[in-house]
Amino acid sequence: MRPVSLAVLAASVLVLAACQQPADESASAGSSKTPAAAEAPAATPAPVAKPEPGSTQIPELRVATLDGTPYDLAERRGKWVVVNFWATWCAPCLKEMPELSELDKSREHVEVIGLAYEEIEPADMRAFLEKHPVVYPIAIVDVSQPPASFDTPRGLPMTYLIAPDGRIAKAFLGPVTAADIEAAIEKAGGPAVA
Repeated sequence: MRPVSLAVLAASVLVLAACQQPADESASAGSSKTPAAAEAPAATPAPVAKPEPGSTQIPELRVATLDGTPYDLAERRGKWVVVNFWATWCAPCLKEMPELSELDKSREHVEVIGLAYEEIEPADMRAFLEKHPVVYPIAIVDVSQPPASFDTPRGLPMTYLIAPDGRIAKAFLGPVTAADIEAAIEKAGGPAVA
């Protein structure tokens, strides 16, 4: 390949995913799998089918938040829920946290949950959140077994907008703003921003 082609390819990859997992995490998380190559060996169960935005399938999410509180996505029916996969080492993730926190705080019909997609100890996460506080709950998810109803993140941040009926309304790969989320809510039939 010519050097110019490599530069264009590198820029394209950065546009598609703002943060990639470090090499040691991406290997353990299986993020190098493509849908065509995701065949499971005979000894393992078949992969769970992931709901696509606009599908009739309803994703499940049951996690314990950092403070030990159980979080069940099914209990949030009637609200728009923002499920944000992120990591402490991801600069775009950190940039969007204050905006997601303000969205959660200022909109009664919107709730945010942050899923820390990295290997980190709870004490280290608590220390990190003291420096980068948010009002929404945070859960640490296992990078080798992320929530089965959601695709393994190919890059971070990865954000899902869940409609009040529990279906995925939109998925965002890369940084997202409150305006992006509010526009997606309005497009999916939710309330417009006044």
